[in-house]
Amino acid sequence: MGSSYCWLSLLLLSSAILNIYFVSNSYIEGKGKVKVKVGWSEEAAAKAEEVASINCSNHGRAYLDGVISEEDGKPVCECNTCYGGSDCSLLSPNCAANADSGDPLFLEPFWMQHAASSGVVVAGWHRMSYVFPDSTYISQQLETHIRLIHRLTRNALTHGKRIIFGGGSTQLLNAALYALSANLSSPASVVAAVPFYPLYKQQADFFQNNNYKFQGDAWLMRNSNSNVIEFVTSPNNPDGNLREPVCKGPSARPIYDHAYYWPHFSAIPSPSDEDIMIFTMSKLTGHAGSRLGWAFVKDEEIYTKMQMYITVAEMGISREAQVRALQLMKTILHGDGKDLFNYAFEKMSDRWGKVRQIFSKSKRFSIQEIPPLYCNFFERVRGASPGYAWVKCEREEDIDCSGVLLAANIIGREGSRFNSDDRHVRLSLLKSNDDFNLLINRLHKLVDQEQAVSSF
Repeated sequence: MGSSYCWLSLLLLSSAILNIYFVSNSYIEGKGKVKVKVGWSEEAAAKAEEVASINCSNHGRAYLDGVISEEDGKPVCECNTCYGGSDCSLLSPNCAANADSGDPLFLEPFWMQHAASSGVVVAGWHRMSYVFPDSTYISQQLETHIRLIHRLTRNALTHGKRIIFGGGSTQLLNAALYALSANLSSPASVVAAVPFYPLYKQQADFFQNNNYKFQGDAWLMRNSNSNVIEFVTSPNNPDGNLREPVCKGPSARPIYDHAYYWPHFSAIPSPSDEDIMIFTMSKLTGHAGSRLGWAFVKDEEIYTKMQMYITVAEMGISREAQVRALQLMKTILHGDGKDLFNYAFEKMSDRWGKVRQIFSKSKRFSIQEIPPLYCNFFERVRGASPGYAWVKCEREEDIDCSGVLLAANIIGREGSRFNSDDRHVRLSLLKSNDDFNLLINRLHKLVDQEQAVSSF
């Protein structure tokens, strides 16, 4: 009897120890860190991992929502420009370097290095309602993290200003235009200093609102006493220079487009503290496809009109985009919050340095000058790191600069698209490593040919 009791006690004790061990390993990860046991998300996570592991030779990616192979039903590689084959390993030797778009793929390697911290698994029942519990269309957590990012980078004063989310900065630009032009005594003239971002004119012309009309160059309206709404792009697209309003009249109202006012594209000499300031996630994190932007608005009446515009247009921004943005913001803010900005600045600075070095050897081409400035984020004087090279053809006969570059197998965006002349062309420095490396190779050949001809 006593022996049986001892064996039973030993068995129960062993069982308890094993249970503690398994519970600890299933639910606890590290000292004081609780790990939730994986359940419904396991299958979704496994699918994401499987697709991410598909070999595309580092010249492309496979995606969960990509094209499916007819052979095995799995997503196929989507290759970078000029690469092909089932695993994107084949480079087309005569392919043109496409530097037209502002697709910010230069940040893709950073997010691949931070795959675990930035990834999100979204439940099938996530945020099915039109609104959040406070009856708004905005995640309060995301708003808090966005304000923390601005405090960290020192690029904007957000205290006392209301925030609005939109479909990228694109939608918010027109929402601000709608709000500022409503209830004016006469239609407003919409302007921007040349060279300016083409979308300002495109949207104003497309929507055909009777309250405003796009009138072109801000310098032509700088002394006007009539109603003027000016888009102030700072840093400017296409030339990367910081800007102030041109129109100073009593009826002039600026809209600050700060898409590129981040430490990786520009020095931050002082925080912006304007009535309407518009930012976009695409140029902060590189996630252009998520279509999320935000505006800080000081005036309550303007805020209400802008919010009404967004509500009527689409009843707020996708909850999936917001939860993804929240996770990205958390990743950025981890530690001292400087990892992303250090990585991105070093990369853009290096790219700009390579482009400048090539054009410094040319008399046929020139690019914009951006002076070194003190940056409050880096707390030092720093050089330029713009998203674009604004190239000018200096020869009298080169009246179509984009045509000159196209003959050298380089695709840029014509200067006339920015209301400038076609002696200018914009080259994007934002794209993937493959795109940029090909651009550099093509530019080297172009300038080398120029020097070879001039040496005879």
